[in-house]
This record gives sequence, C-alpha cells and structure tokens, in this order.
Amino acid sequence: MPIRTHRGRAAVYRRFWGWPLRSPKHLAAALVVVGAAATVVGLLLPEPPPSRNEAAGGGRTTSYQLPPQRSAVVPTPKRPPTISVPQAGPTPTAPDPAGVAVVEKWGEAWVNHPVGAERRQWLDGLRPLTTDEFLSELSTVDPVNAGNVVTGAPAAVSSTEGSMVVRLPTDIGVLNVTVNKTPAGWRVAQYDKEG
Repeated sequence: MPIRTHRGRAAVYRRFWGWPLRSPKHLAAALVVVGAAATVVGLLLPEPPPSRNEAAGGGRTTSYQLPPQRSAVVPTPKRPPTISVPQAGPTPTAPDPAGVAVVEKWGEAWVNHPVGAERRQWLDGLRPLTTDEFLSELSTVDPVNAGNVVTGAPAAVSSTEGSMVVRLPTDIGVLNVTVNKTPAGWRVAQYDKEG
C-alpha cells in the first residue's frame, strides 16, 4: 500500500479536490464558481449546425423552422414627445357681496380679544365664520398678535365661483383673507399678511 505524504502531485490534487468539502462555505463558493464558469462557456459556444437530415429534408416533407435565435435587443419605436398643456384656472367672476360681508364679520371677531380673555373664547367667536381645518391652525395663534382694530373696509382682490381673496386692513398690517364657498356658505379658509 502506498504511503500518503504531503508532498508531490497527488498531495496537490488531494488538497484541490478536498477544499470544497472542508466547510459549507467552501462548498457554496465552489458551486458558485462552477455555475459561473458553465454560464460563460455556454455564452461563448456557437450554435450547433443543423443536422444533415434537417438540412437535406431527409426525403420527408417538413416545414422549415428557423434555428433558435439568441435573444436580441429589439429597438422600441420612438414616440413623439408628449406636450403638456396647462389647464386653465377657474374663471374669474364678480365678487360675491356675501363673501365680503363674511370677511368683515371675521375681521371684527379677529380683533375682538379683550385683555384677560381666554383663547377658547376668541376661537369661539371665529368658529361660525371659519372652516374647521383653518380653525385648528388658528388654535396655535396667540390672540395678542391678532391686532386690535380693523382700520378699513374689506375689498375683494380676486374672485372665482368658489373662492375669493379679500383685502382686510388692520392695525398690524393688511391681511389677504381667502374665503371659500362651502355648503354652509362662505367661510374663511386662510389669511396671509402683506409684506
């Protein structure tokens, strides 16, 4: 019986073939390498030529079939660029006096915050004239910062069928108040302070 040593060609072969069996990681790595090599070889080999029977017809009547083709990238037809047309905005309309009146009443409630009054009382005065969404935003406003006097009559700046912007002068500056038409009537939806 031959003695196995750690030298020579046989020892090298044993180490090479025994490496994948040393651990599951080695085995997985070996399988990945073998799979990658098989894929590369398969891509590099040419298609086999048709057999003689297929080329000559073999005396039988058969329909001609194209040899299988490798998948090729088929160019997609170019589409013309899409042109986006901006949609027309709402049609301007004459200001609704009822919406301007709501802004006037809202302005009176806006500046009505006597010293020592609670924020809840101030918000209750604004509630019938304000949308619920905007009322929740107003709950973060300190009434002291709301001004004390409306200094002029409200005037519509822009108007559409369902919304208006009304200019309201106060002692803290001019407010551009947006009122929206709701099922309950005109309600204040937001305001912005000019400059």
